[in-house]
Amino acid sequence: MSLDDQNRKARRAARTQGQLDTAAFLKVADRFIDVANRENQKIQATELHMAFLFATARCNAHVAKNIMQVDKHEDFVNQMVEKYREMLRQHLADGGLDPDG
Repeated sequence: MSLDDQNRKARRAARTQGQLDTAAFLKVADRFIDVANRENQKIQATELHMAFLFATARCNAHVAKNIMQVDKHEDFVNQMVEKYREMLRQHLADGGLDPDG
């Protein structure tokens, strides 16, 4: 069995258990971006990004309370804020997002 076949098998096994590999993670993220791009045809980006931020916060609160059953809400908030901060920094540093890029 080739390394690629082993990797594919491992990715399938992880997805069966509800885990996303990097490719699947990016594919899901791209679907959210596609929704944003469609909505941006009707709604200004300055309004749209706040709606997405609100929806993200709502989803994360649901997962924390109902799926993960997080007791220490402030610790969870701090973890999410740090993850968001790092992701935002990475994207702001991405030259591909520049208007001329």
